[in-house]
Amino acid sequence: MAHTHSSPTCLRFDDLTLGYGPHPAVHGLTGSVAHGDLLAIIGPNGSGKSTLLKGIVGSLSPMAGSCEHTDGCRVAYLPQQADIDKTFPATVYDLVKLGLWPKRGLLGRMTQADRAAIARSLEAVGLEGFEKRTIDTLSGGQLQRALFARVLLQDADLILLDEPFNAIDTKTVDDLVRVIEQWHAEDRSVIAVMHDLELVRDHFPKTMLLSREPIAWGATEDVLQDDNLLKARRFHAAWDEDAAWCADHNHSHNHGQAA
Repeated sequence: MAHTHSSPTCLRFDDLTLGYGPHPAVHGLTGSVAHGDLLAIIGPNGSGKSTLLKGIVGSLSPMAGSCEHTDGCRVAYLPQQADIDKTFPATVYDLVKLGLWPKRGLLGRMTQADRAAIARSLEAVGLEGFEKRTIDTLSGGQLQRALFARVLLQDADLILLDEPFNAIDTKTVDDLVRVIEQWHAEDRSVIAVMHDLELVRDHFPKTMLLSREPIAWGATEDVLQDDNLLKARRFHAAWDEDAAWCADHNHSHNHGQAA
């Protein structure tokens, strides 16, 4: 199931298979993401959603196939909060200014423009006055705001968010959704792993339903049909962790923007 998009491609998958050891977590993904796409990735727990983001950002190499960004594409990645070391003795300011690392490097000196950009990022997420707070004193919602501020500072073309609204308060969700919508308005590509289907319906024009294999990918109202969701659950339940990749290694699942 391929669909067309008038915008140029920023990310392309070609029969991509990702996994750990001999077993695939994502299998046979083909398609592309256009500049300015706002895409939710949904699926059962353990269906390969976070693994796909790691493949896109390059921290996990393909077992087969490929995942390619357009030349010069700046990528920002926000992992799950569970992957963040909250005991590290850092302030909110320290955490956010790490967003300058792609531009300045670890030893680069900050400019006045950098300091102004940090202040704007903190203001955009509602954390003015939190600069000196240590991250171990923050609530889950406050920490997520700080992590979003770090992403804002990176000024990326492609933004990857892994469960950005997990276990945070409703007010923070509403505020951070507005940040995502602003990125979308600026024609940045945003890909977010999501669990709340109401948020997906309300705010994400496109959705990928993943259950190790891609089940559906396209307009959200088309993907979130009961038959697709049921198929995803059945696919996930049928996966054998000890099985080979696939009986047919020559097939792929075509989705996303048409080539």
